[in-house]
Amino acid sequence: MQQFLNVTLGGLAQGAIYAAFALALVLIWRATRIINFAQGAMAMFTTYLALVLIESGQSYWTGFAVALAGGLVLGALVERVVMRPVEGGPELNAVIVTLGLFVALQALAAILFGATFQSFPAPFGLRGFTVGGTTIAFTPFSVFVIGSVVVVMLGLVALFRFTDLGLRMRASAFSQEVARLLGVRVGRMLTLGWAFAAVVGSLAGLLIAGGNLVHPAYMDAVIVYGFVAAVLGGLESPAGAVAGGLIIGLALSYVSGYLGSELVTLAALAILVAVLLVRPHGLFSRVAERRV
Repeated sequence: MQQFLNVTLGGLAQGAIYAAFALALVLIWRATRIINFAQGAMAMFTTYLALVLIESGQSYWTGFAVALAGGLVLGALVERVVMRPVEGGPELNAVIVTLGLFVALQALAAILFGATFQSFPAPFGLRGFTVGGTTIAFTPFSVFVIGSVVVVMLGLVALFRFTDLGLRMRASAFSQEVARLLGVRVGRMLTLGWAFAAVVGSLAGLLIAGGNLVHPAYMDAVIVYGFVAAVLGGLESPAGAVAGGLIIGLALSYVSGYLGSELVTLAALAILVAVLLVRPHGLFSRVAERRV
């Protein structure tokens, strides 16, 4: 029973991190209709910015704020400089560009910050809570992670459902020509979509780094599991991304705890294939039917 409780709580905490990354993918998809495979590398780069500041004597929260601001600027620059030339072309072009950006950012990070493993601090304790004399695998930092993900999810739901800005971003993503005819500044909306998604991605990078070792490739596993979580929940649904992240976190935690950690990647692949076969739009997406 103790092992089951610890595995479950650990899965929830890890799943919240996957959910944060999945939210970044959902945001960029809803705002631009592009899957950004460089999202993890961008998050890694801004996390290193925070680490440099923290090691120079600044507080964790200063580094945290600078990383989020850096994500905002980086996302806008990537859209303006890298993605803008391929917008309107074949969808595969944008995918290839994001993959190239992923490789370039990892190489640049290794040059600037080094390829060695470096310790990244956590803002809250990493010792589990004690309940009835027993220490459980749920820490104050886990509470911070889950709380951050819930706040981001509610913010995205509010953005796309209740604000004029969210409506204009979605209109720009679905039909740029129609949006322009309606007076929407499409270029600005696409830039905002990339910038906001990079901020959420930076948050995911900081959450996964807290209390762990970072290196230029430390986000690679999160990219895979976060993508599976986004597909599982549905790329159109922020709430689905959170649910998908928690499901993936729990499933992989059970596999690792009871079957062996070497089967975790295989389990994630099996879940992805099963979802694509049974419900390609995601478990929480809504598909509208119409007769023609």
